[in-house]
Amino acid sequence: MTTSPAEPLKGAGTSGQGLKLLAVTACPTGIAHTYMAAEKLTEAARSLGHEIKVETQGSIGAENLLSDNDVRGADAIIIAADKDVDRSRFVGKRVLAVGVAEGIRHPEQLMERVRSAPVYGRAEGDGTGTGSETRSAPRGHGGGKERSVAYKALMNGVSYMIPFVVVGGLLIAISLALGGNPQADGGLVIPDGSFWKHVNDIGVIGFTLMVPILSGYIAYAIGDRPALVPGMIGGWIANTGSLYDSKAGAGFIGAIVTGFLAGYLVLWIKKVEVPRFARPIMPIIVIPIVATTVLGLFFIYVIGKPISWVFTHLTDWLGGMTGSSAILLGALLGLMIAFDMGGPVNKTAFLFGAGLIASGNQTVMGMCAAAIPVMPLGQGLATLVRRRLYSEQERETGMAALFMGLFGISEGAIPFAAARPAQVIPANMLGGAVAGALAGTIGVTDAVPHGGPIVAVLGAVGGVPAFFLAVVAGSVVTALTTVMLVDVAERRKGGERPGAGGGAVAAAAGGSVVGAGAEAVVAGVGVGGGAGVASRTAAAAGSVPAAAGGPGQGAGGADGVDVDAEGNVGAVANEGGGLGKDPASEVLSGYLTGQTVKTELVADEKEAAIREMAELVAATGKVADVDELVRVALAREAQGTTGLGEEIAIPHAKTDAVTAPVVGFARSADGIDWGSLDGTRARLVFLIAVPEAAAGDEHLRILALLSRKLMDADFRARLQGAAGESGILRVLGEIQ
Repeated sequence: MTTSPAEPLKGAGTSGQGLKLLAVTACPTGIAHTYMAAEKLTEAARSLGHEIKVETQGSIGAENLLSDNDVRGADAIIIAADKDVDRSRFVGKRVLAVGVAEGIRHPEQLMERVRSAPVYGRAEGDGTGTGSETRSAPRGHGGGKERSVAYKALMNGVSYMIPFVVVGGLLIAISLALGGNPQADGGLVIPDGSFWKHVNDIGVIGFTLMVPILSGYIAYAIGDRPALVPGMIGGWIANTGSLYDSKAGAGFIGAIVTGFLAGYLVLWIKKVEVPRFARPIMPIIVIPIVATTVLGLFFIYVIGKPISWVFTHLTDWLGGMTGSSAILLGALLGLMIAFDMGGPVNKTAFLFGAGLIASGNQTVMGMCAAAIPVMPLGQGLATLVRRRLYSEQERETGMAALFMGLFGISEGAIPFAAARPAQVIPANMLGGAVAGALAGTIGVTDAVPHGGPIVAVLGAVGGVPAFFLAVVAGSVVTALTTVMLVDVAERRKGGERPGAGGGAVAAAAGGSVVGAGAEAVVAGVGVGGGAGVASRTAAAAGSVPAAAGGPGQGAGGADGVDVDAEGNVGAVANEGGGLGKDPASEVLSGYLTGQTVKTELVADEKEAAIREMAELVAATGKVADVDELVRVALAREAQGTTGLGEEIAIPHAKTDAVTAPVVGFARSADGIDWGSLDGTRARLVFLIAVPEAAAGDEHLRILALLSRKLMDADFRARLQGAAGESGILRVLGEIQ
């Protein structure tokens, strides 16, 4: 299907007749950015004189649904989404599709761009179109682009893979460090049957599973539940070279291939018409069996053969280069080691170097040993050099990668390479080539088939200073190149920060995420009591960002916390009125008092700030275990930052470490890096703690009350400038 621009829409803004716009917002998790984009679009439309209705496709389903009448009367539609949105209902209308971050960052620009957006479903030249042509998505002109299905699926796989990489890699590294016995040749061996050998075996299981997990959840994001089994089994086959007569599996690159093949194969099978009686068993029996069998055999007989051929011929080719320049051979081996980190190219170089040790040629393994740790060390260093380019979980993964790099575990860089292959793999290869070439030039040797600083520390490396010089140089080159390439890529996408919106290693389709950004609630909060009034737009109903856990997110998340966009929470949030109460004696139903207010935080980083606030609210006597409260709050942060932007953070926890709901508030003069979407440092910090039994309604009610006022810039300014605890309480008293 093609689209055609037609004539731009005339008249808009405050100087003329405004447009009648519709919008749909959605993010992979359906929590934070779905509602933040809706709020920003609504505010922008109001300021420009347009009329808008926003449908939010959040974690609790679609709200404020666009009706057929809405679509008929609309001038244009803006889709700000990082997940698939059905556009068949918009045929014949101008449709501008962008990523959800664009709806948050540049709503005014979107309303200008939508005037000349293509008419969706219009075949070029005849002005007609059909609903069946809805799979093609028109793209905006410049600025942010809509995330593709492939991108979302890849992010989903990466987000599920990360824990397996981290757990497996760290267990292997720890077992080597604490249980390995140095050998005469400088190697490190863990005795069979020992405690640390079992720990090492568990780590190896984690590493073995990470590739099928990556493949399975890529497939799941595309084809839903029926694609999970063929995706995982396909990933296992891809990683098991013996199944297709190869000494090395296809690694994470093979897993990406099998994930996409499985997902789209399942989608194709779903389109096959079957008798009504067979439909119930299709997704649970027929589709998984057929897709798994077809994909598995296809990989073994079709894809596996070229992989085996590549492995064999690369080995022969390298054998013919052993007499050539050491610099050239070292650079080439470094490139190969860094390319696929466990795949056939990497394994070819590694096994080539390891095979020459017995013949007395240890220089080739020295080149490989210097390149092996460069990828995890470089990627970990990159997360420290430019923290703003990475989500909180990516930064944590970077720390784990640094540790794995010290032990020569190159797989620590796989999450970064899988998430941003176009930027990370070239950077890895450049750093690996530098390390390998330097090691070859200086004549570094390695007597054991392993790499990384650990082998130098244990005495297996000849030319230790030169070895470390090569490793450091390669790691720095990888880090700086990665930062440059990622920064350039993000600028081209309109400045969207990967760490902010559910992307980079954290944004995932299928309702799962790592590092998804701040959550949101949509609260229609009335002013004086009584039920909230339904509104045509999410903003009129009080759509505001606030911190709230998503369903199934683990510690600290509250099930069902997204509030009805039509204002239904208004009745709950305002029962009994409350405007006449003394703000100094009761704020947020008495959960926030003078005891739980602090004018200035001492802490300058997030974890310390959460502990300081936990100790603050403990003064009320409602906290039975401060350490447990801190642990749960930090576990919640690991699910996604509670930094909302606009200099606000609302960490929260549901735990029986507190005996009754309590809210603390503190200010930070310099601000604290909370990983907020807009990059602002948190200066206004609220801590919400509720017992497990009260986590549902009470958690939601507190968030709803907070959220409405915190979106008011004047309120925030007065709260920041209030003098002393009493002044802060007077301002906070307005929340009721």
